[in-house]
Amino acid sequence: MTALTALGARLGAGPRTVTEAWHGPGRRDGAIAPIPASANGAHPSDARTAFEHWYFDALLDDGHIVVAMLQARELVTRRPGVELHVYSPDGRRREVVARYTDADIDADDDRCRVRIGANTAEVEYRDGAPPVHHLRVAEGDLAFDLRFDGELPGWMPGDGRTTYSRGGRDTGEFFAWVVGAPRARVTGTVRIGDTTLTARGTGYHDHNWGVGDMKRVIDRWYWGRLYTEDYTLVYANVLTQKAYGAHWATPLMLGRRGEVILSSGEVTLHPGPESFDATANRTYPETLRMTVPGSVGLLLEVQDIVHAHDFLADVPLVRTGPVKALANRVLGRPGYFRFRSRYTLTVTDGGREHVRTGTTLHEMVALK
Repeated sequence: MTALTALGARLGAGPRTVTEAWHGPGRRDGAIAPIPASANGAHPSDARTAFEHWYFDALLDDGHIVVAMLQARELVTRRPGVELHVYSPDGRRREVVARYTDADIDADDDRCRVRIGANTAEVEYRDGAPPVHHLRVAEGDLAFDLRFDGELPGWMPGDGRTTYSRGGRDTGEFFAWVVGAPRARVTGTVRIGDTTLTARGTGYHDHNWGVGDMKRVIDRWYWGRLYTEDYTLVYANVLTQKAYGAHWATPLMLGRRGEVILSSGEVTLHPGPESFDATANRTYPETLRMTVPGSVGLLLEVQDIVHAHDFLADVPLVRTGPVKALANRVLGRPGYFRFRSRYTLTVTDGGREHVRTGTTLHEMVALK
């Protein structure tokens, strides 16, 4: 905890502080330990601003992208729910959002086993191998029955928790992140309307929970990962509001084949020139460059926008006209992007520099 305390002191010059729970030395994990099964279990809280969800996605070999979220308490509404999304190779998008009550939730706190209505996600452990996650969800005209065979062990940055406090006082506000499956082989079925697809591809699963009004704490984040034949990279770049020091938390994981070899927050981020997107009603960076000195370099160049959304468009009173202009001045331009980008990954490994190129998906969420 020495590194954690020192970091908190460096960030605590103002009345509000951000503390990242790295094991050290510095903002990284010198020793990368297996995550406990309970880290991916439920973390129930009586706090009014508590939130928690389990996220799964898969890029199928036929070009479909499927996404499922099981929400014990959704980040904004704080209500239980399930979201299913399908992005088709031809650019079409389908989504179903279903709301539930607390009586519809059943979740274990010692492992990933969660049920919301008839939708379930459950882990299966195997001796000496990464875990398997089973996802069975069905809402509206979408249904996924998928098996995620882990190809890397689970990971979280340090203790997996970033804490936000004010005036040196612990307010109980925090954001936690554990990646139960950084990379998985996906098999099963996906039903879209009257069509059932045999699913094969590469998948990912993570879990977030916390307490606090994240719209007040966080300005924006960039999140994504990419897969090459031999490397797996997962990252999140989270910027706090100015009241919290406009601090960047930049956890990054690098895996080589079946092993996690780097867990670091010592990432330098350089967003490139910005473009405006009318659908999201805000700008986004055309490029992102991330660097871990002596270890990793990553360049992302946006090729197209898979999904863009203006969060204020969800509020009927501020969709158009002068009311929307006023809302933008007061609330900013909160929005969401899912990008498809060309990547150049440079890894210094074993005294040699390895360069990998390809395309990947990543997202940007702006809360202001």
